[in-house]
Amino acid sequence: MVHIYCGDGKGKTTAACGLALRGAGSGMKVLFAQFFKDGSSSEIGLLRQCGVQVMAVRQSFGWMGRLTEAERAKAIAVYRHFFDEVLQEAAGYQMLVLDEAALALRYGAADEAELLAFIGSHPGMEIVLTGRGPSEKLLAAADYVTEMKKIRHPFDQGITARPGVEY
Repeated sequence: MVHIYCGDGKGKTTAACGLALRGAGSGMKVLFAQFFKDGSSSEIGLLRQCGVQVMAVRQSFGWMGRLTEAERAKAIAVYRHFFDEVLQEAAGYQMLVLDEAALALRYGAADEAELLAFIGSHPGMEIVLTGRGPSEKLLAAADYVTEMKKIRHPFDQGITARPGVEY
């Protein structure tokens, strides 16, 4: 089954973490892969403690929208390689979480055709995708789609992200 947590509201990664923990708690082998995050956010330690395999690119490139063309090209190349590694590794798991997959697809840091082919060839796997703006093809491939809608967020008042709450 394919799960998508999308929208402009807070909670997409948190929901995916909850599902990963539920899967691990029931004995499933879970792989949690993060795009555009360096694997240092607060939930990662707990996921590892609970037996979830975590993959992330340790190198930080900054916000994709603020990078120069050359910086963005380098980041995309690193993440394309990471995407290929994740799909190879994932074959042995019962649950795969691709955190920020929609953004990775939008920037070309992951290939939608490859992802859809992977989904089609692993019908027994729970595949969880997060991120803003998933494509119509990705939405059509999903069994669950949950949209997080922002009504209000402290960021709008200039309050920066806080450890343990936003990361």
